Amino acid sequence: QVQLVESGGGLVQPGGSLRLSCAASGSIFSINAMGWYRQAPGKQRELVAGITSGGRTNYADSVKGRFTISSDNAKNTVYLQMNSLKPEDTAVYYCKLVAGNPSIYWGQGTQVTVSS
Repeated sequence: QVQLVESGGGLVQPGGSLRLSCAASGSIFSINAMGWYRQAPGKQRELVAGITSGGRTNYADSVKGRFTISSDNAKNTVYLQMNSLKPEDTAVYYCKLVAGNPSIYWGQGTQVTVSS
């Protein structure tokens, strides 16, 4: 059993910053990649950013230059630093883990609201 616990969401004004964290625990065989997805009301879940165990990253075009994904492999934790936030970034943000066996795990989601 693998658990993903997300934290760091909240309400922020446009132009502000937030840092999301996702800590994985439990019976983790190995981690191939972790990432962040988001889902706004009435929209499909979409990839925000991903990072492989080797440190390779990828980003959605809409967040390039504003968001940065990083990880601490020793802690099985992934972070998402979000700067210059816009109202259109408002969504529930989900952490995803791709394990090596392979299996996919999701966190419970954390709400990010960008509003004045």
